[in-house]
Amino acid sequence: MRQPMFRFLLGLLLVGAAAPVAAQTVGANAVVVNDVQMTTQANPQMHRAAVRERVSLANQIQTGTGSRLQILLLDGTSFQVGANARLTVDRFVYDPNRSASEVGVNVAQGSFRFVSGAPTRQRPGQSGIRTPVASIGVRGTIVEGAVGPEAIRIFNAESGLPAVPNADPETATLVLLRGPGPNVPGEPAGAIDVSAGGRTLPIETVGYAAYIPGPGQPPIGPFLLSNIGQSDLAVLLGDPRTTVDVEIDDPLVGDPLIGGVLDHYYDGSGYCNDPAFC
Repeated sequence: MRQPMFRFLLGLLLVGAAAPVAAQTVGANAVVVNDVQMTTQANPQMHRAAVRERVSLANQIQTGTGSRLQILLLDGTSFQVGANARLTVDRFVYDPNRSASEVGVNVAQGSFRFVSGAPTRQRPGQSGIRTPVASIGVRGTIVEGAVGPEAIRIFNAESGLPAVPNADPETATLVLLRGPGPNVPGEPAGAIDVSAGGRTLPIETVGYAAYIPGPGQPPIGPFLLSNIGQSDLAVLLGDPRTTVDVEIDDPLVGDPLIGGVLDHYYDGSGYCNDPAFC
């Protein structure tokens, strides 16, 4: 399933290979929906992003209202963000000879989905995502999250959780372990370590989440994110995984790496649909 993606990346990086290289290229834009702005090595000014445009370390990327972006990295890792997001890729170490890699992404705002490439699983815990209030260590997994008002909204809608009256709408972070489960053939079980406020919280069960209300506060959790909560988070990323019958024509939904993986393991509500796998 991953071979076409590697050929895609190799082909686009060979185009213009004679151009001078001043920054490390880490991947390329695979899908651009509506208003996505970024800086690049070739054009350091904020400009409209294009499909197949190279992404390098420290490029500034932001999405507008109703917009989304999917980036494919050279090691097969996929990173996707929803509307009103801001991010940079600030660390990428890839050794193709050893099939090992490390990835670091900084998400300042918005919803995100990180799907580990196979090489990152050779160095579990060395890849991660940073938000303004948390560090998320990734151990071979699919992880989703939101930074900002949507994190607060989803958490506050959950029942049976403690009330948090003064969450910070700029930095509050919700993180969900999407998978894979422990019984997926040939795949290590997904896990994440959420660090904030001097505490590290391991999450090793699919469907469980953590919430950090603001700066200096420890994570709340892990807790099972409800059917509706998981669906709400998926919808922020452009997936029609809701309990309402809707039809969305969006290129992200049919992506073989993202949509195919989630369609296999999850039903329309966002929960794992195959206990033998999850």
